[in-house]
Amino acid sequence: MESHLDFYKASPNAIKAMLGLEERIGKSGLEKSLAELVRLRASQINGCAFCVDMHTTDAKKGGETDRRLATVVVWRETPFFTDRERAAPEWTEALTLVAQDHMPDVVWQAVRPYFSDEEIVDLTLLVSAINRWNRFAIAFRKLPA
Repeated sequence: MESHLDFYKASPNAIKAMLGLEERIGKSGLEKSLAELVRLRASQINGCAFCVDMHTTDAKKGGETDRRLATVVVWRETPFFTDRERAAPEWTEALTLVAQDHMPDVVWQAVRPYFSDEEIVDLTLLVSAINRWNRFAIAFRKLPA
């Protein structure tokens, strides 16, 4: 399999805009470890090999365990995540798959106790951003190194 094009080189201004979102996400109050779990879960749903590889690697560098990383895909069936860490993939899945069910009230009710208003907006920005990166990587076949 070969990459279609290097989107970083093809449109640096588009990537600059995307990186601006990442800068804001990095300044949010969301824990870095939580952000990597969210990025990994969205990338799994979207089937983005490059992003799954990158965010697994980044999470490990941040101290995440192999056991937790291996079970992100089945987070509901494991005892390895806190309530806040469970709320984040709940929101991530609903937002990533928003065309299926829009945003069910049950998801809002699952997330609301664990995140402030600002954090919910930042979490939504994070999920939106990783979904955007997934679409770029998938469309142009960015491959894991």
